[in-house]
Amino acid sequence: MTPAQRRALERLWPRYGLELPEEGELDLEAAFGRRAPRVLDIGFGDGTALAAQARGRPGWDFLGVEVHRPGVGRLLHTLEREGIGNVRVLGRDVLELLRRLPPGAFQRVQLYFPDPWPKKRHHKRRLVQGPFLEGARRVLAPGGLLHLATDWEGYAAWMEEQVAAAGGFLPAARERLDPGEALEEAARAARAARLGRPETKFERRARAEGRPIWDLLYRKA
Repeated sequence: MTPAQRRALERLWPRYGLELPEEGELDLEAAFGRRAPRVLDIGFGDGTALAAQARGRPGWDFLGVEVHRPGVGRLLHTLEREGIGNVRVLGRDVLELLRRLPPGAFQRVQLYFPDPWPKKRHHKRRLVQGPFLEGARRVLAPGGLLHLATDWEGYAAWMEEQVAAAGGFLPAARERLDPGEALEEAARAARAARLGRPETKFERRARAEGRPIWDLLYRKA
């Protein structure tokens, strides 16, 4: 963690950070100070993509979940520098959090590039399976979107199998972007608008290393 990230955490957490109550569900309207459509962003990394989404949708509220403290510090610094006020942050285990959020509270749940745990003996550690999907469905509003993205072909297939097995979701979109597929600025912007997410630093690195990108979108039935 850099000194700037540490200072941002210490100084800005009271403004942007949230803590779960000892009992009951998190009061999101109190946390954001208004009632608005909401996005739950799980594992936002360094926060660049989350900040871009929040900047582009000032009428929406974004709840970011991340346990990597340097990434949280960087996001908080960005939020203050750019005057972005529609983001709040939690540093908790996501499975616990999904049990403590109000049901039907989010129009969108997004999980971009989670750890693929590629070795077969580690597949049980993958986040996208029954308990996570049950929690995501619980907190999504009727018709809400679950958006999964990965650069690992085996994990993309796993995600599709797990969502189908869990039930309660209808396929909404499926896109694969090959590493050699060049995108001009207009095409990149159109793709971001279509998927509802900006291109991430992780995604650019994955494509440079020869890995395709899968975006899987599902609508709560």
